[in-house]
Amino acid sequence: MSIIIDKENLIFQLNTPKTSYIMRVFNHRYLAHVYWGKSVKTPDMENASLNRFIGFSPVAKNEYGYCVPDFLCQEYPTGCGSDYRNPAMSVVYADGSRTAELEYESYNVYRGKYRLEGLPATYVEDEVEADTLEIVMRDSVKNLKVILMFCAYNQLDVITRAVKIVNDSDERVILEKVMSASVDYETDEYDFIELPGGWGKERHIERTPLRSGIQSIESRRGASSAQMNPFFAMVGHNTNEEYGEAYGYNLVYSGNFSAGVEVDQLHKSRAWIGINDYDFSWILEEGDSFTAPEAVMVYSAEGLGAMSRTYHKLYRTRLVRGKYRDEVRPILANNWEGTYFNFTEEKIVDLAKEAAGLGIELLVLDDGWFGKRNDDNCSLGDWYVNTEKLPSGITGLAEKVNACGVKFGLWFEPEMVSPDSDLYRAHPDWCIHTPGRERNETRNQLTLDLSRPEVCDYIVEAVCKILDTANISYVKWDMNRHMSELGSAGLPAERQKEMPHRYMLGLYNVLERVVGTHPDVLFESCSGGGGRFDPGMLYYMPQTWTSDDTDAVERLFIQYGTSLAYPTSAMGAHVSAVPNHQTHRVTSLKMRGDVAMSGNFGYELDLNAFTEEEKEEVRRQVAEYKELRTFVQKADMYRLKSPFEGNDTAWMFVSEDGMDIYAGYFRVLCKVNPGIYRMKFTALDPEARYEIVGENKCYSGDELMNIGLVVELHGDFMSKTWRLRKIEKSN
Repeated sequence: MSIIIDKENLIFQLNTPKTSYIMRVFNHRYLAHVYWGKSVKTPDMENASLNRFIGFSPVAKNEYGYCVPDFLCQEYPTGCGSDYRNPAMSVVYADGSRTAELEYESYNVYRGKYRLEGLPATYVEDEVEADTLEIVMRDSVKNLKVILMFCAYNQLDVITRAVKIVNDSDERVILEKVMSASVDYETDEYDFIELPGGWGKERHIERTPLRSGIQSIESRRGASSAQMNPFFAMVGHNTNEEYGEAYGYNLVYSGNFSAGVEVDQLHKSRAWIGINDYDFSWILEEGDSFTAPEAVMVYSAEGLGAMSRTYHKLYRTRLVRGKYRDEVRPILANNWEGTYFNFTEEKIVDLAKEAAGLGIELLVLDDGWFGKRNDDNCSLGDWYVNTEKLPSGITGLAEKVNACGVKFGLWFEPEMVSPDSDLYRAHPDWCIHTPGRERNETRNQLTLDLSRPEVCDYIVEAVCKILDTANISYVKWDMNRHMSELGSAGLPAERQKEMPHRYMLGLYNVLERVVGTHPDVLFESCSGGGGRFDPGMLYYMPQTWTSDDTDAVERLFIQYGTSLAYPTSAMGAHVSAVPNHQTHRVTSLKMRGDVAMSGNFGYELDLNAFTEEEKEEVRRQVAEYKELRTFVQKADMYRLKSPFEGNDTAWMFVSEDGMDIYAGYFRVLCKVNPGIYRMKFTALDPEARYEIVGENKCYSGDELMNIGLVVELHGDFMSKTWRLRKIEKSN
């Protein structure tokens, strides 16, 4: 059991292989946070700094002593009381009062991991993999129960948290804020790392020192968004990839979120993450409950690299589910940037033939196959085949593609509706809208209201009808609009602010029904690229289209930043045509391929436009990746040079058994008389020898790590990759 309880003193300690998380009940009332960091034995609580007088901060007293809530490091602080810092929970009671005071009531410990009804979450396959601690807190005046759930993994340095709130009173309670996790620190000597961006420039890394007040990230868009990602880290000022402390926070949720850190007057820090309280409230009638999404927390004393690899392994093995969790992913070609809407059945079949000749395994038909869809002005929601373009239908087209020797995939955007569509004409109230106000459009479309069960049922029926009548091996599930004019015709006035979260519950219900009934289909999430790259979507779909920006240089930044929390196996990465459609940059086919091989590899262009020389390069890339993917998709990733810090980028992948290594070095611009550049590897066995595959050369591990290999690159936008194989111990 990884959870130790001191029953007499009510001290709770959660242990993972290298970390400890400690709490205690203070004054038989408050649940105080004591410690989170490197593994420790149960500490002497007399050394815990839990109480101190502060000027202008109220003092709470009971028969066990006094407490200054504004000083206490708390596990789940509440609002409108004596703690003036950012609360984890805010409520409004039936009498209009807003003060909530949670007191410790009880605890429960059990093997295995909690489950969250209707919400995605990490999991275990055997109860011995983790242990769960539930601590019950209660506002005894209003009889509101709060269950704090903590799970400690036994083989990974991961602690997850979730919260369930139960109204045990006979009156209505309105929740205005429910965070999934809140952690107090005794110091502010940290940097704040976030992953901001936008369409085509998702998850760039920004790092700033903590300062007095609040530093926060959030999405108010109805999706986790490309603008901000539901991940952040607090790290020591000197922390880098290999050294120093790193505390990671990630929310298993795909909608509006809020996360951040507040530094108070005593330079203590409070971190939090959860559903954004902007446009949120939730009514709890008598006996009702509300469950908040899961927060995944990772501590590393060995730098950002170790933190990332912990997230990667957890998400690869205990978040992603189904057939493609463990199977290699197919190399695909998507027709979108090659044809856009201008395709015919003959054109798609020709692409399939070309794909087969190049060794590509899957051809994906993107937007434009349904309704009257010849541009982005119409037909979203009308999920029936455009037989003018595809006279054989999807069923016949899939058969023809399969006959060429490749699998067939299809694009959907099921959460959207075009005003010019049969669906909208039949059900104009099925979209998110505010009565009496203009329905503003993005990409000529509106968002369907998935808070309504009938809308969810329609989506499931429409998508499954296509999947059940054709041999479809892959689905790209897109979402190209954020919410606006928030309102639901299916909810009463007092519940309108519940709509964004009810939408997410509806989406997760839809995904569970569609994905669960089609276990052999590989689903890939997309939202204008990587606009919904979050753990919530990975629970249902094992990979996400990382960005619509397929320029090799921009992808260095995007894929490097994404890897801070998310594994290579989750990233869709394709070679596209040049000049690139987003940046108009011209990069070599080799560099485009080398960058894309650090993800789920494919092509996003017209295969028929390749020259014979380019086809030979593509065949080489495809053959190479078929060997690489057997370990790269499950490998440990090491970031060696950051594109955010210089002209060069480098990273490497090491198989779980340490026998196979793949590394890449990428240079953006050439320099005159550049000097000597070396690729220095890491995480090798210094006593072993390694073969450079294809070069007939061998080096010792210590030489590769300490001296490295000379990198000779001439010209702009160049790359060099190495495949290493461990062969023997050095003498």
